[in-house]
Amino acid sequence: MAKHLVDIDEDALDEAKRELGTSTIKDTINLALRRAGARQRDDVRRALDVLARADLAPREQAWR
Repeated sequence: MAKHLVDIDEDALDEAKRELGTSTIKDTINLALRRAGARQRDDVRRALDVLARADLAPREQAWR
């Protein structure tokens, strides 16, 4: 863990606390960051799944 001095929008923080069910700034920010990272990984995973299912032309035909 590292400490950071940042300006935080208090209204956004209160809204995030309610949404996430957290009570401290630290818990709210850490959970929000974890969820954002997980969402990004899920987006990449879904995109790779779509690509894996794609009916692509044979590689030999790719540049013709």
